[in-house]
Amino acid sequence: MSDPLTESAERLFALHCGRDVVQAAVFPQALWGAVVEAGFTAALLPEHAGGFGATAQEAMGILQVSAAHAAPIPLAEAMLAGWMLASAGLPVPEGVLTLAPVRKGDVLVLRHEGTGWRLTGTAHRVPWGRDAGAVAVLATDDADLAYVAIVPAPLVKAWDANLAGEPRDTMAFDVLLPAEAVAPAPFGVDTLHRAGAVVRTVQIAGALSRALALSVAYAQTRVQFGRAIGKFQAVQHNLAIMAGQAAAAEAAAGLAADAFADGLPMPAVAAAKSRAGEAAGIAAGIAHGTHGAIGFTQDYALHHATRRLWSWRDEFGNEAEWNSRLGRAALQAGADALWPTLAAVG
Repeated sequence: MSDPLTESAERLFALHCGRDVVQAAVFPQALWGAVVEAGFTAALLPEHAGGFGATAQEAMGILQVSAAHAAPIPLAEAMLAGWMLASAGLPVPEGVLTLAPVRKGDVLVLRHEGTGWRLTGTAHRVPWGRDAGAVAVLATDDADLAYVAIVPAPLVKAWDANLAGEPRDTMAFDVLLPAEAVAPAPFGVDTLHRAGAVVRTVQIAGALSRALALSVAYAQTRVQFGRAIGKFQAVQHNLAIMAGQAAAAEAAAGLAADAFADGLPMPAVAAAKSRAGEAAGIAAGIAHGTHGAIGFTQDYALHHATRRLWSWRDEFGNEAEWNSRLGRAALQAGADALWPTLAAVG
């Protein structure tokens, strides 16, 4: 993905997302402030909700660049939270935003109480929950109707993290919300799950491109037996495989971005996320095989990419889940629908 917005994002993250920021144990307020000032958190919003007219593809291009730089901020989550709120006609607050639930098994419930709503339930693995000033929540009422709510940061019941060290917290909801903080949702939990799969697909492509660049550079400079290891045929073969996986992830990211713009059709989202996840697993192994022991050291940059690859491939559905959904959909549609479905996805 290359356009003026992604080029602007590349300059911003190159300037504000250096090694010290990526490795810091605290939330990078300066980086976050620069991203907000640039308008990147609002890239998925329509203009009437504070956006600047970016397409879904342009917004995903920004996100891909942030992932390539291993930016330790909830940009994907803020984009999705804003999209949720704007889709329901709710205002998008300033500050750090995240969303819940992110796991299909978590159910948040809204019930009328007085002139407002009582929101209850527990959401697990909420990205960046401890740092969020507000949470965009998708909940259902007793009639199983879906609503979007904007919730001031609720109680973080337990801190946790993914393999990359990004916060994935358990949040307990028991809060009374005013009527104006809740609106009917134009989508359900499955659509939200698809949207999450799209952003993780794009992020995988960004992180994989970084892992490939590091691996190629290392192979060109690391000397063994009197010559750079990149001169050895076996290493060249593995890097060629890795480059192919990076290209596949890039194509998957493009497919995912188009799917977001087209209303998140399941086959396209499933194909993109499953293929990106497969590429992440293969490429991360080759990257560490190329680097040897140095690839696992804390001070070297590779693990910031590969640990995100291993984490993101499992979030919002792994390859097994999405491939199973594709298979079930194909069986239900019947043989005559198979080729038209494949053609539509491609």
